[in-house]
Amino acid sequence: MKYFIKSEKLDQLGMTASLACAIHCAALPFVLTALPLFGLSFLAHSWIEMVMIGLSLVIGVYSLSTSYPKHKRPMPAIILTIGFVMIATGHYLIESMEAILIPMGGFTIALAHYINWKYSRSCVHK
Repeated sequence: MKYFIKSEKLDQLGMTASLACAIHCAALPFVLTALPLFGLSFLAHSWIEMVMIGLSLVIGVYSLSTSYPKHKRPMPAIILTIGFVMIATGHYLIESMEAILIPMGGFTIALAHYINWKYSRSCVHK
């Protein structure tokens, strides 16, 4: 099966999206009061966060599923799952830890993409 977008590019996009999500979640509590001054109050809406999480999920699953047949290593998928579990835990189970768990989940997802990218690059067979 031919894939439209190479896994390497998806991993780079996934790392960028996950890091942006983590930075957004970590910085938002500090800049929340200043957002309306710059016309950026829309960044505080929950739908922005859900879009970022959804985008990271779609990119992550697609990227890892297209590169897994090449390197056959489950570690990126395990790390990706841990990242999304951290985000879900921060949102729905331990809301008092939300400010820590969600950014950590974003960085963990970026790490999964990075490891997947390294595995894909080191793979010699196609």
